Amino acid sequence: MHGAALPGVKNVLADGGYTGEKFAIRVKALLGCWVEIAKRSELHTFKVIPKRWVVERSFAWLEKCRRLWKNCERKLSTSLNMVALAFVVLLLKRF
Repeated sequence: MHGAALPGVKNVLADGGYTGEKFAIRVKALLGCWVEIAKRSELHTFKVIPKRWVVERSFAWLEKCRRLWKNCERKLSTSLNMVALAFVVLLLKRF
């Protein structure tokens, strides 16, 4: 595969649970991009992590689309198109 399926991906932002050199090497081999870990500074305290907040907000927007609640599609390309369509609808509503 070597990044051919996702040519626009340059960097992968992952949760602190995905730390480790083995994970980063595998992502680099499969996608050809770097892994950046969004870590918390303190345990059991709430603090907004800027990059992680963008991802969580995007997921919240997607959850408003009823068809995306469950993975009902047979092909990955159909699911990807539904996500893209959901963001297009979101952007059109903002105009």
